[in-house]
Amino acid sequence: MANGGGGGGSSGGGGGGGGGSSLRMSSNIHANHLSLDASSSSSSSSSSSSSSSSSVHEPKMDALIIPVTMEVPCDSRGQRMWWAFLASSMVTFFGGLFIILLWRTLKYLWTVCCHCGGKTKEAQKINNGSSQADGTLKPVDEKEETVAAEVGWMTSVKDWAGVMISAQTLTGRVLVVLVFALSIGALVIYFIDSSNPIESCQNFYKDFTLQIDMAFNVFFLLYFGLRFIAANDKLWFWLEVNSVVDFFTVPPVFVSVYLNRSWLGLRFLRALRLIQFSEILQFLNILKTSNSIKLVNLLSIFISTWLTAAGFIHLVENSGDPWENFQNNQALTYWECVYLLMVTMSTVGYGDVYAKTTLGRLFMVFFILGGLAMFASYVPEIIELIGNRKKYGGSYSAVSGRKHIVVCGHITLESVSNFLKDFLHKDRDDVNVEIVFLHNISPNLELEALFKRHFTQVEFYQGSVLNPHDLARVKIESADACLILANKYCADPDAEDASNIMRVISIKNYHPKIRIITQMLQYHNKAHLLNIPSWNWKEGDDAICLAELKLGFIAQSCLAQGLSTMLANLFSMRSFIKIEEDTWQKYYLEGVSNEMYTEYLSSAFVGLSFPTVCELCFVKLKLLMIAIEYKSANRESRILINPGNHLKIQEGTLGFFIASDAKEVKRAFFYCKACHDDITDPKRIKKCGCKRLIYFEDEQPSTLSPKKKQRNGGMRNSPSSSPKLMRHDPLLIPGNDQIDNMDSNVKKYDSTGMFHWCAPKAIEKVILTRSEAAMTVLSGHVVVCIFGDVSSALIGLRNLVMPLRASNFHYHELKHIVFVGSIEYLKREWETLHNFPKVSILPGTPLSRADLRAVNINLCDMCVILSANQNNIDDTSLQDKECILASLNIKSMQFDDSIGVLQANSQGFTPPGMDRSSPDNSPVHGMLRQPSITTGVNIPIITELAKPGKLPLVSVNQEKNSGTHILMITELVNDTNVQFLDQDDDDDPDTELYLTQPFACGTAFAVSVLDSLMSATYFNDNILTLIRTLVTGGATPELEALIAEENALRGGYSTPQTLANRDRCRVAQLALLDGPFADLGDGGCYGDLFCKALKTYNMLCFGIYRLRDAHLSTPSQCTKRYVITNPPYEFELVPTDLIFCLMQFDHNAGQSRASLSHSSHSSQSSSKKSSSVHSIPSTANRPNRPKSRESRDKQNATRMNRMGQEKKWFTDEPDNAYPRNIQIKPMSTHMANQINQYKSTSSLIPPIREVEDEC
Repeated sequence: MANGGGGGGSSGGGGGGGGGSSLRMSSNIHANHLSLDASSSSSSSSSSSSSSSSSVHEPKMDALIIPVTMEVPCDSRGQRMWWAFLASSMVTFFGGLFIILLWRTLKYLWTVCCHCGGKTKEAQKINNGSSQADGTLKPVDEKEETVAAEVGWMTSVKDWAGVMISAQTLTGRVLVVLVFALSIGALVIYFIDSSNPIESCQNFYKDFTLQIDMAFNVFFLLYFGLRFIAANDKLWFWLEVNSVVDFFTVPPVFVSVYLNRSWLGLRFLRALRLIQFSEILQFLNILKTSNSIKLVNLLSIFISTWLTAAGFIHLVENSGDPWENFQNNQALTYWECVYLLMVTMSTVGYGDVYAKTTLGRLFMVFFILGGLAMFASYVPEIIELIGNRKKYGGSYSAVSGRKHIVVCGHITLESVSNFLKDFLHKDRDDVNVEIVFLHNISPNLELEALFKRHFTQVEFYQGSVLNPHDLARVKIESADACLILANKYCADPDAEDASNIMRVISIKNYHPKIRIITQMLQYHNKAHLLNIPSWNWKEGDDAICLAELKLGFIAQSCLAQGLSTMLANLFSMRSFIKIEEDTWQKYYLEGVSNEMYTEYLSSAFVGLSFPTVCELCFVKLKLLMIAIEYKSANRESRILINPGNHLKIQEGTLGFFIASDAKEVKRAFFYCKACHDDITDPKRIKKCGCKRLIYFEDEQPSTLSPKKKQRNGGMRNSPSSSPKLMRHDPLLIPGNDQIDNMDSNVKKYDSTGMFHWCAPKAIEKVILTRSEAAMTVLSGHVVVCIFGDVSSALIGLRNLVMPLRASNFHYHELKHIVFVGSIEYLKREWETLHNFPKVSILPGTPLSRADLRAVNINLCDMCVILSANQNNIDDTSLQDKECILASLNIKSMQFDDSIGVLQANSQGFTPPGMDRSSPDNSPVHGMLRQPSITTGVNIPIITELAKPGKLPLVSVNQEKNSGTHILMITELVNDTNVQFLDQDDDDDPDTELYLTQPFACGTAFAVSVLDSLMSATYFNDNILTLIRTLVTGGATPELEALIAEENALRGGYSTPQTLANRDRCRVAQLALLDGPFADLGDGGCYGDLFCKALKTYNMLCFGIYRLRDAHLSTPSQCTKRYVITNPPYEFELVPTDLIFCLMQFDHNAGQSRASLSHSSHSSQSSSKKSSSVHSIPSTANRPNRPKSRESRDKQNATRMNRMGQEKKWFTDEPDNAYPRNIQIKPMSTHMANQINQYKSTSSLIPPIREVEDEC
């Protein structure tokens, strides 16, 4: 301390001037947190000569003096030793560089010398090759082996070192991460020490931070050695940034221990290690995307450069310039230097902090060039990457006790809103499912607002299901299901299907057990799903083919108009809208509120037949049961629709119900005969205290999803839960009449027995010219107007024809199908149609009235308008222009009220596509061909009497009939275009599709109504099976697999098993004007009709097709009808109602056909005439029926006989081509309005069979 004081005294000599200098030094040292002992023990007796003699060396002495403390002994001279620390680094760097260069030089010289010597030896070997003995070569070989062994040892060590520092192994990754962590730790120690003087005396044994720093640097030294050994090029390794960092940080630590003093020096270079931060995160598998790697790279380079430059400014500014004897230093903290560098890089330059030293200013001159460039390029890019960072890029956190589903595919505002509206509908009871949407495009503002409105149950994440990382983010492995939405309006349906199939492949590849429900646009693309090994429809995987279902719905409307609307409303969730006014909307909306549900039947129903249970549910429980799930003896499950009275219910039978609420369906499960037998109010039927079956003890029944119950551990596949047949299984044993008709040499049906089949026909054989079509006298047929060309996407017309060719129709019941459209397009579709009978093609355009008249569109049972060009137009309002124009064109046409006299040749004309040689087409002598009855006003009823030897009588009625009365269904793409179909309705353009008049009447169908099937299938996969069974005519997974193999139906011989498949229900319409239910048609109750039809004929009624103005007291000429779904028991019927019913297959209808009369005396003579389809004789005349009808009809018949003209006609079953007589009765307007606007009862109802009353 005395020495220190002496130093201070010498510096403070020189009187007042020296004192001033001492004061300045004291202030600088204090600013740097130094402990300065400015001793004043130097006496004033110091001579001025001494002061003057030392004045020349005073600045130099000040540069070498350092402050000391009481605790740390220091050099007696108090000199700075910064040069020693710097010299250790420089010597290490340049010394090592010199050694490497020297080694390379010597190695090069040695290689050159050895190369020259090798050439000499090689020349000697060439000269002495043959004379040299084998023994002389042994020493050379031994030497080569020794060199090889040495090289091998060196290589092993090098490989070991490379493995140790490589991130490819666990050890290497741990070592790399540890080195980085310790580097950051050393940088933190530097930050702490930066508050101390640049150079100070410290005791290594007492300074804790110095000890930690020493330990870190020892580790760095060892790691440096490993890197040096593993390096292939030692020179480049020596010049690496990390090596330079080690040179200037590791040696000074050892010098500080030796000198007992510390120098901050270049320890700030440790900040350069931050550049490797992104690599470390990649080693740890934290950074996976290119954007995140790039962002971390930019940030690490920017921050490391910033901190390193701030460390250099801190060093030179606190030390001063060496050539100024360190007198121009200034006290700056490290963080003030950080601030100075940021202000400098940003070109702001406030001036509050600046560099005073020449070194500092010179560094700032060069740094501002590079720093400004880096700031100007890096910062905007960093901000852009942060700004572009996915807002929805997080991960889903599963909630305990709550399921979640993943929805992907075509995510738009329309598709999401439709899906959520149906999925989260209040009628579904409590939906404890969270919906996770995954899409690679962030939502727009409208879609984002929709997600926020449902934030409690909906989450959105940005990503792709094709990326396994994104699948992991949404926890697909724990999801209850994955739903894939398709773009129904895309221009290329095949490409859209391919995209969805790839999504299925990606999801199944990631988690094969996940349940997937996907939408498909084209039917033929469903076959590709069968190629996925983990695709299993038995485990809940489903493909909802929009084209298949859309055309199936339209086909069913050809058999029973309005059915498409009813079925679409059944699987869509609609809230009940109450209307007080007595309008058609009131009754329609009451039916719209009904949906389809499933529930297990109570044990009280065990042993009862299906009709009995169905009647009990309808009358007492106010539920309509239409089907049950049936499991055969080999555990195969299938759905039986209205199976009939031979089926007895057993425990655990699953029933399909139509009801307005899920809670209502629980009555079927809770019903107890002992407790609820005398209850009249169905709302009071709740769970009672009686002992339940074990099957239901531990689990609350689910009205939403038996499939969900199965996934939750239910006993859906329990052997005790399958219903059994008490006597025989009609699905396996055909009737005797079928067995008698089996012909092993004729293929009438496809190999599954589900569809009528014929040998493939060339398209040229079914093409009709316009004149040929006019001579054919088509009636009771289906006209399909289709727009398309050679470049249009295929619609898949097979899905339209298959339901119309179902085997539960007899051959003579099949309606002839005539396609009107471009022959180029139909040629592309023909490959899938050439196996179906009774199909013809008229090349032309649906906009040509001549083509429409040629196919007798006014006499058709249904006109279907389709377009294959709808998705090629960007403007949604114009997507349906062709269909709308065709519809308006047909409605504006005018027709005569009869066929007219046809100028046919004496041999008649058989339409193309109807093979006379086919046994299926053979006529039945003396039987009646099925009449064609259209429902439009003033369109005549055509009765054809097949009496050999008689000539037909044809009369002409000159009354006019407009095309508005032609039954028509138009396919639409855009829902809002429905307003253009009916010019006389008052629908608002913003009205939802199901509320519009064309949809309620069944004259318009849009594919958007099928969106609800996604959520309906998720909650209950049996619903989709039931819908497909109803609308496709009997398509099964086995049939789909067959079509996938051959792309066509394969003909099969009739066997008991295939014929048994014909015995299944079909949908029909029952008229109330005549027949056994005529007494109920005038003011009767719907419930009485329901019970009578069920008990007597095993027919299950489920809706009404009513005239729109039937509720009006005044007569109306409007023939539009609307759908009423599941009306209540007390609902009043009117005579013009048509009843939707599920009727049984009639084995006898194919063997005997008698004449059909529509006059008032048909009830008296019906016992002698059987219908060509199914006829039921009337048991009672309707009260208050006008008595003048019988006499009036007799007069009309007499008048027609006098006016009759004879003409030959050939049957449509052309085996023997018997001539037939046609008797055309021109009807009065009154009779046409009352009779011809709906199909006759006698054409739909099987003969009366007394059925045992089991109620």
